[in-house]
Amino acid sequence: LSDEVLTKIALDLVKTVRENATIDWVVKESTQANMRKMVKRVLGGTTTRQTIKGAVKTALEQAELLCEEMVN
Repeated sequence: LSDEVLTKIALDLVKTVRENATIDWVVKESTQANMRKMVKRVLGGTTTRQTIKGAVKTALEQAELLCEEMVN
């Protein structure tokens, strides 16, 4: 993927996480499932089906870090 596409994906992911993160999303399974679904939506049009699973895991790990920074 080009740098332009990767930048757009990153910006979309940050926007999605910021708009949908709740205080309990890291511990509440239903909220985590909702966040995974939203991240898959952002990634779905730009990555292959095989890479989405790993990309979602990485994106959610980054989202946790982002949320920690937002709280502190």
